[in-house]
Amino acid sequence: MSKFPTYQIKNRAGLDSPALLVFPNIVEENIRQAIELLGSADKLRPHVKTVKSIEPIQMAMAAGINQFKCSTIAEAELVALAGAPDVLLCYQLSHPRGLRLRSLRELYPATTFSCLVDNKLSAALTSELFADDPIDVMIDVNCGMGRTGIRAEDVSLLYSDIRDLPGIRIVGLHAYDGHIHDQDLEERKDKAAAVTDLVSRVRKQIDDQSLLLVIGGSPTFHLYADLENVHCSPGTFFLWDAGYGAQYPDLPFVPAALVLTRVLSIVDEHILCLDMGSKAVAPDPPLPRAVFPEVSGVQVEGHYEEHMIVRVDQTSKYRVGDAWLAVPIHICPTVNLYQHFVTIEDGVSSGSWKIIARDRIISV
Repeated sequence: MSKFPTYQIKNRAGLDSPALLVFPNIVEENIRQAIELLGSADKLRPHVKTVKSIEPIQMAMAAGINQFKCSTIAEAELVALAGAPDVLLCYQLSHPRGLRLRSLRELYPATTFSCLVDNKLSAALTSELFADDPIDVMIDVNCGMGRTGIRAEDVSLLYSDIRDLPGIRIVGLHAYDGHIHDQDLEERKDKAAAVTDLVSRVRKQIDDQSLLLVIGGSPTFHLYADLENVHCSPGTFFLWDAGYGAQYPDLPFVPAALVLTRVLSIVDEHILCLDMGSKAVAPDPPLPRAVFPEVSGVQVEGHYEEHMIVRVDQTSKYRVGDAWLAVPIHICPTVNLYQHFVTIEDGVSSGSWKIIARDRIISV
């Protein structure tokens, strides 16, 4: 969905800037849409890397989602703090990370924690760490991204080599298809079908149909809905952003988190400066890094730590102190720049959500 709704904020004059705003009703609707795309909440294992806060996780649980995915120990603890029963750490363990995960299991016995392996050394380390209290693991399969994961043709041998190790229980396969980012839906379908064929061959080679498959990201997760014993794991869908909105107009999600920024200085008749630097909106995409749904004809020309330089048709239309809304191109690292979301409900700021897992350590 490429168009933006009308974002009502009646009391924006009282909000400091830059600030990260969130619209809980839109988050809730994005969750509903994700479930509708899959046909069941049981098939959804959302990645919490985007939201990093308790409230969206609890909203997902209220909608019937009981399993989640994360990338850091802090995010794993966040999921446990939210009261969720199941979280997959989609990372292999180093020894220090493994000790922290072991501590988490002791602190949160009501939550089942699992992790990934893609080689014998990591499997042996995990086995040693959890010899007295076995942990669930999934084999990470490289399905084309070339970032992590074992080659598909080597999975069955790894499975045979590690399945009898004490301390681990192999419960599934993990395949992240982040290399699929085609705008055209049919092209995405074709590439997702190739991933489906790959993981299906792996399942047949292992000959264990009980293994769960965790697969997909926000652009593709719905394309795996018909697979057996599958959990689809998008993350950005919770909040969405201008980048994915432009790239994937076929998907029904709406940006739920925006940056409130202000005109800081008027340079000349065409150039003005906003207080939204690279410490306020993610600088990893190329310019413009944000779009402005309420202001037409904005061109971002420069971006610094605390300043964004933009060109408009006539700066005489604007005043220093004017508050603008900006939809980030990339929301996930933008969230990581803030300590909390400001919640907007019924058109006014109503409170905040603490972004707990932006910290690398919560308690362990």
